[in-house]
Amino acid sequence: MKIKVKKLSYNQVASLPQEKPVSPKRTSRFFRWLMKTASASELRKTNFRCEKIGMEKLGKKEPCLILMNHSSFIDLKIAATVLYPRAFNIVMTSDGFVGKRSFMRSLGCIPTNKFVTDTALVRKMTACLKKLKTSVLLYPEASYSFDGTATPIPYGLSKCVKILGVPVVFIKTDGAFLRDPLYNNLQQRQVNVSATMEYLFSPDQIEEASADEIYAVLKERFAFDNFRYQQQHGITVDEPFRADGLERVLYKCPHCMAEGVTEGKGIKLTCGNCGAEYVLNENGYLVAQNVESKFNHIPDWYAWERECVKRQIDGGEYKLDIDVDVYVMKGYKAVYDVGAGKLTHDKSGFQLTLNDGSLNYFQPAKFSYSVYADYFWYEIGDVICIGNNDYLYYCFPKNVKGVVAKTRLAAEEIFKGLQ
Repeated sequence: MKIKVKKLSYNQVASLPQEKPVSPKRTSRFFRWLMKTASASELRKTNFRCEKIGMEKLGKKEPCLILMNHSSFIDLKIAATVLYPRAFNIVMTSDGFVGKRSFMRSLGCIPTNKFVTDTALVRKMTACLKKLKTSVLLYPEASYSFDGTATPIPYGLSKCVKILGVPVVFIKTDGAFLRDPLYNNLQQRQVNVSATMEYLFSPDQIEEASADEIYAVLKERFAFDNFRYQQQHGITVDEPFRADGLERVLYKCPHCMAEGVTEGKGIKLTCGNCGAEYVLNENGYLVAQNVESKFNHIPDWYAWERECVKRQIDGGEYKLDIDVDVYVMKGYKAVYDVGAGKLTHDKSGFQLTLNDGSLNYFQPAKFSYSVYADYFWYEIGDVICIGNNDYLYYCFPKNVKGVVAKTRLAAEEIFKGLQ
């Protein structure tokens, strides 16, 4: 999937008029059928099945809040299938509207900027539930998992549940990440996919529970480990490209401590500095080939990288300073290539400048609990995105590897240190 791109200077982008906000629209039965029908072929390939728990408690036309974990592009196809014919609106990333605003609105989509405070979003969700009488689908993780484990969910989600006061349904997928992990360059594997759809909270339960109690339940539901699931259920992933791009996640060598020199290719991850080599086997384990094994589980390696980043931050040693290509999103007509710049990040926050001097943007560390980071974004490249409700700045690192995952880890750990 690609996105419409135009080449403009930053000053030209700044002079463009602001677009009017997108108001929610109730989806017609035709568009609900269209989404379900368009999803059928891919779901058949995965032998998809869905288990429903307590769903008889929800009225057929009763609006609800649907919370779903976010693993891969197949997630929306799953939702369109298991929720049919229920009318629902979808909270989605604003870049999905670029070049197709009217169509996405007809599908019931509500745009929002990832990891940017959007005070109007709750009002829009309330309008869907109360005025349009539709349900609302929300992916509270806001970003795909890098290592197959859950990404943080904000505490504010529990407050949102309390404010909305409607039934909450939880959809959890299994196999979606293993079929199409973000690091693997959109190469799909032959893996079965399933889902569980559970009636989680009634309005009465929401009213009686505290925000802390609701958050505890949500945090437990959004705890998972896809590689452990693969190992425990004996799922075989035997594609010869299963380690392609794995250096995006495992960017730091645990043997020589070098960063940005690992390479995932075929079924192997190799350090270009010390030569340490691991094979990602068919059962989802890492097997050391020419060194004593440090990790056999990808999430354990990734968790170690997080601890390394935290130590660098605590010791005052963490600093990102890289050259980037910068794209800007303002409105939904296109994203704009505005040229080359420099992105820095430390305990104070992010600083982005353009080489021609037309942009100098600072985003404090307390701005968000994480940062929008993605791999192979719209087939352009790996990206770090910062910005606000007026502008989003998509920064594509040049001539450096591994910084996207490290930057997300650092942003999360710096934010935690401010609490």
